[in-house]
Amino acid sequence: MKMKKILAVLLILLLILILVLVVRTVTYKFGKVPKNADDKELVNTAPSEQSVHRFVGGIRIPTISNEVYEETDFKPFDEFMKYLADSYPEVYRVMDVDTINTYGLVFHWKGKNSDLKPILFLSHYDVVSVVGYDPSTATVADTVFRFDDKPLPPIRTYSEKWDYPPFSGAVAGGRIYGRGTLDMKCMLFSLMEGADNLIAEGFQPERDIWFAFGQDEEVSGRQGAFKIADYFKQKGLRFSAVYDEGGIIAAPGSAIESIQEPLALVGVGEKGFLTLRLTIKGMGGHSSMPPSKSSLVYAAEIIEKLNDNQFPAEIISPIAAFFDNVGEEMGFFSQMAIANQWLLEPLLLKTMEKSPASNALVRTTTAITMAKGSDAANVLASEAEVTVNFRILPGESVAGVIEHVKKLCEGYDVAIHVVSEREPSSISPENVRGFEIIKEEMAKIYPAAIVTSYITIGGTDSYKYQTVSDDIYRFLPICLNQYEQRTIHNENEYISLENFGKMQWYFKELMKNY
Repeated sequence: MKMKKILAVLLILLLILILVLVVRTVTYKFGKVPKNADDKELVNTAPSEQSVHRFVGGIRIPTISNEVYEETDFKPFDEFMKYLADSYPEVYRVMDVDTINTYGLVFHWKGKNSDLKPILFLSHYDVVSVVGYDPSTATVADTVFRFDDKPLPPIRTYSEKWDYPPFSGAVAGGRIYGRGTLDMKCMLFSLMEGADNLIAEGFQPERDIWFAFGQDEEVSGRQGAFKIADYFKQKGLRFSAVYDEGGIIAAPGSAIESIQEPLALVGVGEKGFLTLRLTIKGMGGHSSMPPSKSSLVYAAEIIEKLNDNQFPAEIISPIAAFFDNVGEEMGFFSQMAIANQWLLEPLLLKTMEKSPASNALVRTTTAITMAKGSDAANVLASEAEVTVNFRILPGESVAGVIEHVKKLCEGYDVAIHVVSEREPSSISPENVRGFEIIKEEMAKIYPAAIVTSYITIGGTDSYKYQTVSDDIYRFLPICLNQYEQRTIHNENEYISLENFGKMQWYFKELMKNY
């Protein structure tokens, strides 16, 4: 009888718990997405042929940055700077233009009210290399320019993996092809087009507007963005907001399968990174007389420890806001987990851990990228090397990651060398004008989009500008499906004419309405 009473009490408690979970779920205030009746953009954002021609000319200049900055071929960079000045004479006439460290470009558009804090737009004009590309034999003879959405047969004179040569700027089938179309000359030319159009309309901004275009973002930004940020700091400038790359509009279902609306991911912070080279010592010699464990076996054990002992998952503030914003579009059980994180947070984290993309949003990730032992098949190396890359979640630190690795390497003869490092960024606020205007302008071109905060997983130049602003937002208003997202730094990079037009309109309106 006593056992029955206990079971009855437990059942009642369980029912009460379920009721609490359900009530909290149905009353939870998820972010509401305003919906236009037909989900069509409210303004005309089609790009002009002139804007596309100017953009294409910039894509044709192969401004490839080199890991060793001094070994970069700067002839294309000289050509690009001249091309920009020739293409936008009115922008150069109206704005003050400076060069920082020879190739960093800074534009200053003076506003009417010098008491207002200025805003800053970033971009970079260097691009990553293309595998197998030889500038000496490249040609744009096969370039096509068809300003409509009718498909044309591919011209694969360069590679089967590129529909058109990577620096041709070919325009066909409603797309513009070439390295840099997405990363990241698109923003640079959108800013120049927006400013050029506003100048033609006789517009003068209320507050000062600045552009900063770096030349080495793809290889650290130390010679470009870092020095430009220091230039601003020396001038005593503080920006009301800074805008850069680092977030996109994920096409319906491409970020979270259950969300069938465009998902505008605004990076309010970015992860840090740390690359370590671990040198593990052991007994070397001839492979005919191997010890019980060689240096490479020890290295394998350390790799296993690193892989098995991942950093704990956690929900930091931008991701908590992300859940609140997207929850309205998710299933009931997902909503229940979001609304009842006091109890169900472990289940929510388990869901995030299932996908590499979402897993990266909730933890410092560990990636074993390189390993090296002996150079000969019959030789035991006395030292083995392992290279591991960490992407550090805001709130954690480089020092904390190094300490984590040291603990895992206890009992082994290991030397730890820091190859590269950068602390995570700070988190920018959402309840300020710099973030609110993004939502305002997005509602006009993507009425159905869910605009939400997000953590940028990769690195951007904007990190360097924390010294001159607390409000930094990483976002390009381009809607990309999963295939298009994978073309960044990859084969067959292109941007649709629709995306290019919307980007021009968006940045023009940001400058006009901030």
